[in-house]
Amino acid sequence: MESYQRKQLIYKCVLSTILVACVTAVVTFYVTYNSLGRNHLLVMGSSNENGTENISAISTNLKSFRTLIDEYYIGDIDEQKMMDETVKGYVNGLEDEYSEYMTASEWEDYQADALGNYVGIGIYMSQDTNGNIVILEPMEESPAEAVGLKSGDIIIEVDSESVIGSNTQEVASKVKGEEGTKTHLKILRNNEYLEFDVERKGIKVYHVKSEMKENQIGYIKLSTFDEGCSAEFKTAFENLQAQGAQKLVLDLRDNTGGLVDEALEIADMMIPKGQTMLLTVDSKENKEVTKAEEEPIINMDMVVLVNGYSASASEILVGALKDNQKATIVGKKTYGKGVIQNVFSLTDGSVLKLTTAEYFTPNEVKINKIGIEPDVEVEDVPEEEGAEEIDEQLNKGLEILQK
Repeated sequence: MESYQRKQLIYKCVLSTILVACVTAVVTFYVTYNSLGRNHLLVMGSSNENGTENISAISTNLKSFRTLIDEYYIGDIDEQKMMDETVKGYVNGLEDEYSEYMTASEWEDYQADALGNYVGIGIYMSQDTNGNIVILEPMEESPAEAVGLKSGDIIIEVDSESVIGSNTQEVASKVKGEEGTKTHLKILRNNEYLEFDVERKGIKVYHVKSEMKENQIGYIKLSTFDEGCSAEFKTAFENLQAQGAQKLVLDLRDNTGGLVDEALEIADMMIPKGQTMLLTVDSKENKEVTKAEEEPIINMDMVVLVNGYSASASEILVGALKDNQKATIVGKKTYGKGVIQNVFSLTDGSVLKLTTAEYFTPNEVKINKIGIEPDVEVEDVPEEEGAEEIDEQLNKGLEILQK
């Protein structure tokens, strides 16, 4: 959908699945006063000052800091690093987990990931409610899969450095590196610590996998909403239809999001033309309604599988299908990321990714920090080590479609 500014690379980014790549740590910048043999009063912006006055106060503070650094600091100074981290800290002061500043090189990496090409070990990961970095699943034929990393593994250390308390972006930046080099991971699995050496390789991400199930039921697993996934999804569906599929299971479990454009293009394949797919409200309370623009090509009974890691763009698609009564939602409540980010390019090639709108389902149901409840709740019970794997949620979806 050209209205969503794809050609301008102003991505409306939604949580980020996260592929192992791209951005460095966000550092919070605290302004205080200090005395080192003399009193240096650092000017603080008061809460009732406007943005321009605050910027002026920050500039004054930084000059005072620099005076102290030049006089007392004994280490080397990386000027660009200090500038980048200062801006990162300023944006981090918004206390919005989805807004961030990226350097030019970080943005290049980010775009490469969005196109499904990057150097890494090949895992999807997310942060659970306890703050742990959890591997959602290793990609097929990836270095991570080859060494035996599994869904549910908790990353404890990267190259002997603890990542407890880190976010996914920080861990991604540690795991990323030059192709052909290795990273050493310490993993917690079923209360047992395991260690793996994993080689970094160039990885092409395939967003869709599909297969025919019994009773003329097609199955499509969509792992992320990166660039091009809607075209892959359409091809997969057409192949299943050619094989005789008359019903469909769409698996969005562990799909932590991606590009809104891609989710809407997939929704447009299923929602009747003219029906609402998405509502967004910006910072000025302006409401935008996105409606289906094409006649649907998918007209069959459908089940959508979701879990607590189905987020952002996944929730857009789930909400559109649920409210338009086009699918039965099966599994566990979704993650609850209902905000959209725009990316604003700066003159030096760096960018500001900023939360600019909140989205709602077609029935104006709030998603952010709430999630979407499934129509049929099914727990995915973890199997004991060595036991035969049973997919309770998929089995329930197939059962519903066979009725």
